[in-house]
Amino acid sequence: MLPQYFTVNEYGSHEINIQKSRFIAYVARAETEQAAQDFITKIKKQHWDATHNCSAYLIGENDQIQKANDDGEPSGTAGTPILEVLKKKHLKDTVVVITRYFGGIKLGAGGLIRAYGKATSEGITHTGIVERVLVTTMKIKAEYHLLGKIERSIRESEFKMKEIHYNEAVEIEAYVEMSKVGAFKEWMVDLTNGQTDLSEGEQVYLENPVE
Repeated sequence: MLPQYFTVNEYGSHEINIQKSRFIAYVARAETEQAAQDFITKIKKQHWDATHNCSAYLIGENDQIQKANDDGEPSGTAGTPILEVLKKKHLKDTVVVITRYFGGIKLGAGGLIRAYGKATSEGITHTGIVERVLVTTMKIKAEYHLLGKIERSIRESEFKMKEIHYNEAVEIEAYVEMSKVGAFKEWMVDLTNGQTDLSEGEQVYLENPVE
């Protein structure tokens, strides 16, 4: 699992008009090739009457799954520009479909490349990019007299509180980035004079919006 990567929000769409042609960008997160293909099929059915439904997707930790489709536009003028935008923005697990309704004015190869690139870039901006950070759920078991101190310290720190379980002893859960687990443990031991039981729980991704 990657410690950190960028992707898009779950779904978004955005339309621009260039030389009387409508370019509608549909952007979605897709963690498998099947999910990307299903999304493309859905948009094609939705816009069965469009002149073109061009697409591209980039999937996998090492971008090992890549595909671009011009859907009838001149070779290399639609799918590839879409894919290049995904690469330049360093996005993973992302699929984009650009639906075009021809407006009567031909754009030429260069114009098409710019149009599909612009539609993709604006569609992604409108949808939003997130940074996904891999964290470990740290579990801190302590006596109740330490709860206030631990909770306050975590909330004032760089770490993120998850939840508190009120049992015989209190159990506090916090999200800690993988690279900082060792430092967190040392900090907690110092904070409580070693009066806690620390354990690691599941690993999950937290998402932070990218401006």
